Amino acid sequence: MTKDIIVNVCMGTGGIAGGGAEVMEAFHQELQNNSLDGEIGKRCKTGKVGCRGFCAKDVLVDITIDDETCTYQHVKATMVPRLVKDHIIDGTPVADWLVKQDYTDFHSRQKKIVLANCGKIDPEKIEAYLEVGGYESIKKALKMSPEALREVVKQSGLRGRGGAGFPTGLKWELCAANKENPKYVICNADEGDPGAFMDRSVVEGNPHSIIEGMTIGAHAIGSHFGYVYIRAEYPLAVERLQMALEHAREHGFLGKNIHDSNFDFDIKVKLGAGAFVCGEETALIASIEGERGMPRAKPPFPANKGLWGKPTIINNVETWANLPPIIHNGADWYAAIGSEKSKGTKVFALTGKIKNTGLIEVPMGIKLRDIIFDIGGGIEGGRLLKAVQTGGPSGGCIPQAHIDMRVDYDSLTEIGSMMGSGGMVVLDETDCMVNISKFFLEFTQSESCGKCTPCRIGTKRMLEILTRITEGEGREGDIELLLDLGNDVKETSLCGLGMSAPNPVLSTIRYFRHEYEAHIKHKHCPAKVCRKLLTYFIRQDLCVGCGACAKTCPTGAASGKKKKPHRIDTSACIKCGACFDVCKVQAVLKE
Repeated sequence: MTKDIIVNVCMGTGGIAGGGAEVMEAFHQELQNNSLDGEIGKRCKTGKVGCRGFCAKDVLVDITIDDETCTYQHVKATMVPRLVKDHIIDGTPVADWLVKQDYTDFHSRQKKIVLANCGKIDPEKIEAYLEVGGYESIKKALKMSPEALREVVKQSGLRGRGGAGFPTGLKWELCAANKENPKYVICNADEGDPGAFMDRSVVEGNPHSIIEGMTIGAHAIGSHFGYVYIRAEYPLAVERLQMALEHAREHGFLGKNIHDSNFDFDIKVKLGAGAFVCGEETALIASIEGERGMPRAKPPFPANKGLWGKPTIINNVETWANLPPIIHNGADWYAAIGSEKSKGTKVFALTGKIKNTGLIEVPMGIKLRDIIFDIGGGIEGGRLLKAVQTGGPSGGCIPQAHIDMRVDYDSLTEIGSMMGSGGMVVLDETDCMVNISKFFLEFTQSESCGKCTPCRIGTKRMLEILTRITEGEGREGDIELLLDLGNDVKETSLCGLGMSAPNPVLSTIRYFRHEYEAHIKHKHCPAKVCRKLLTYFIRQDLCVGCGACAKTCPTGAASGKKKKPHRIDTSACIKCGACFDVCKVQAVLKE
């Protein structure tokens, strides 16, 4: 065996959940059984990689022979013996198991900067990061003055990827101008949006990029210590981050006299307990200080008075991971990507009623249509697109009529949504927009810290109104009341959580008011989602009398003789939907 062979198995959270560890072990065992493990082991640069983005295809496996790579999808441990025999030993790829055209389309239409090495390098080996140019940017940055370094970041046009989109270089300059010391840098990895996994995947797949980015930022403002604030619910990310920090210290990229520059910097990990509000920067600071995670009024901003009252810059994972390529390639390179006011790329977690779910990175200013239909493959089941919800629970819903809008900070804000950290949920004709707004408001209301009255009480009252609307008890004037309450909460809440909590409600009323009116005036849910507004019945011409509905009905509302059409007594029906779920001939209908 003289060929160079590399076997890479996806070992991000999605890959592990799909059986990645078992697949990895099966490869080790099968290579050993064929007396290939020693020779391949010497040439195999990586064995495990982070998230590839297309999580629906896990477990994904790359087999590379002499620089020719074949990627396999849905790999199970039982498939490994054939992959080793046919592909590695005989040199014939197993065509039936290779990724399809949708996988190629999914990746080829993206532009990856932050995710460029996720899924390609072993996140547990610093050598893998060094081989792709890792830590070269900090070497370059340490030869620059802090002023010159801040100017590069300003000229690049990089804006914070955590939600608000504040210019990163300007934030650094405001912090550096403060003469107080010490100064601190913080990485906000407290990703709490439902369905969001952008930051987690970067930490799991390329933790050294964050460490290098934070070190660059520390040099730019004159800081010598930093924190990564990450939620404890990300055990794999925490483990790999801690490992990367140890390796960086061992190789002289953290600690005293980094790269013989007389610059000292180190990082500590702080585990969060999962409070959504701790994603807000002042609440995060309070948590690091050992206090209850609750926001405070601004100004002063953290750049002037942050951690322990000292100047502090806080950026999220994606922002920090952008820094090494910006310093390596230059400000003009980065500024040439994206739109006029939104430079670079953005990572999104693409989920919902779409064929290709996963993690994507696209240039700012891309059309929403291109994301949904070119990268995402369109709506699953051939159904119609209804809306796209961006910005997580604090974002808004964009209707299908605006499918050709550009995805950047200003365009999203103008339409009533926001960039947020990067959640993007696709909704189709089977989704009820009133119920969707209720779902997101339930989350933000539950996560409210309770410090300020507008958020604590206002979101509670809004949720009560939405609940009664979805339960058929909506009243005339409820829509106007939701609008008044929503605007009051936005204008008077203390922090960003409260200020943005009403967005899903306000945007759905703006674009889908007719659905609210149907619920209130006609006690009807057009999408047939709100359970208490539904009526179940059995089509007599379709029913075969199997009795499944009668057996599963908890109240006896469904009944009938064997092999004879059954009926549902609507007065006894509690609208649980059990009959609808078990009917194999689709004779049970709802309206």
